Amino acid sequence: MGRIEGDEDLIIEVMDSREIRGGITDMNKALFWDLQGTLGGEAVASIEFFEAYPFSKEALKLAKDNGFKNIVITNQSRIGKGLLPMEVYKREEERILSFFNFEEPLIEEIFCCPHLTSDNCRCKKPKIGFIEDSIEKYGLDIKDCFVIGDMGMNEIVMAHNAGCKGILVLTGGGQGSLGEFRDTWAGYEADIIAENALEAVKAIIEER
Repeated sequence: MGRIEGDEDLIIEVMDSREIRGGITDMNKALFWDLQGTLGGEAVASIEFFEAYPFSKEALKLAKDNGFKNIVITNQSRIGKGLLPMEVYKREEERILSFFNFEEPLIEEIFCCPHLTSDNCRCKKPKIGFIEDSIEKYGLDIKDCFVIGDMGMNEIVMAHNAGCKGILVLTGGGQGSLGEFRDTWAGYEADIIAENALEAVKAIIEER
């Protein structure tokens, strides 16, 4: 299992005190973020109830200031089930983007998969269709990208499938991913386990 960053009682590896770098201009790298349970809200609730965590804007800004594009990938199977109209989803997506990008653009875009597993699409996490699209659109080097999320079965497996590192955060469903739902991503390991989104970005920068 990877190392845990954040709260003192969670740290299992002491990191040195190298300074966080800022102002990097190369933008061929990205953080692929999960949305609900990672940047805010509950892991499995409707996006209509999404409220950002207090540290999420700082996490996104720190990533941007260190040369990473912030790209969100979200599974929204409620759309496919007929429980969430697409127009409602679009309204909520615009609300979320407006919040995060109000002072400065922090999120490049949000990719949404509305499908059910039975649809056999290419975009439902842990499939990597949206990562492939992002690589082509933004000219990314996958070796310099990371996936961050609270669901091991989605984000950590997707990172492995894409060929980049995966960070599991302990917000949202993170604790459950390490506990009762660990079997849903058996055979995979998170490269880093972080207390939250901000600690995840700090750990990435420290590692680099």
